[in-house]
Amino acid sequence: MSAGSSVCLILNGKAAPRDDVRAAVRTVREEGARVDVRVTWEGDDAERFAGQAAKEGFEIVVAGGGDGTVNAVVAGLVGHDGETERPPSLAVLPLGTANDLARACGISLDPLEALRLAQSGSSSLIDVGRANGRAFVNVATGGFGTYLTVATPKELKKLLGGAAYLVTGLTHFNCIRPERGRIDGPGLAWEGAFFVLAVGNGRQAGGGHPLCPDALLDDGLLDVRVLPKLPDDELAQALRALMRGDRDAVAHRIVNTRLPRLEIETEDVLQINLDGEPISGTRFRFEVLPKRLAMKLPPDCPMLTAVDRRQERPGEGV
Repeated sequence: MSAGSSVCLILNGKAAPRDDVRAAVRTVREEGARVDVRVTWEGDDAERFAGQAAKEGFEIVVAGGGDGTVNAVVAGLVGHDGETERPPSLAVLPLGTANDLARACGISLDPLEALRLAQSGSSSLIDVGRANGRAFVNVATGGFGTYLTVATPKELKKLLGGAAYLVTGLTHFNCIRPERGRIDGPGLAWEGAFFVLAVGNGRQAGGGHPLCPDALLDDGLLDVRVLPKLPDDELAQALRALMRGDRDAVAHRIVNTRLPRLEIETEDVLQINLDGEPISGTRFRFEVLPKRLAMKLPPDCPMLTAVDRRQERPGEGV
């Protein structure tokens, strides 16, 4: 392993006691890596530590935690990318419940392999999404998907992992109500009631559900998918199919497009989760920041245009 790169590992405090993480850090240090570990304690630590690491000249900043930790680290890096001559590369050490971004990118869940990729893997420039000024790198969700994230108990997530969201969804049908709003963007003007909204720079959320299955990290666009309100006699079956990953069951209902920016206005206050981190309001402006951040990714990562060899991506337009 090359010893040339300086690495700052921002480690979620909940994962700090893990023996496999400690062993992985020890091993990569023995292999020659220079790794500085900073453990989060309070809610804004990860974002603040990432900004500090950028100012201090670290070449690689590793988000050690779940998708929320990745979100906070990205916010810290993007907020300081104009303050350093060479912004750090982002890497991910997936230690959360769902690890949606890491799984979709093909990043190993083994701490040692993930740290080796962070230290010696190649960097690719990726897009960063932004919603009302807040950065995100994976998927923003609203509607029932957001409800699942909030309603799923932490104890159930620890016990079942990503499957906990499915269990919650199947037992909370009576709590489902549609949101009503308008979505505007280049070539798009849609208005109505919806159950699920997803704006994806990445592909999956909520423990492995492929909400934006064709999204790419470096195409300069956000994938937008809306599941409109369904008739009552279709709702239960459709949502079960979605949570099993069966997109074909509702494909004819979904609004599907790809845009560089969009605006959403809702009648009632809507909560949107950015990589699991909530924001709320009645007006949202989404935009993509093309190739804003370097990220350590496997050479066969399916979410890069250089690897995605399809001549024509399905789902273009509405």
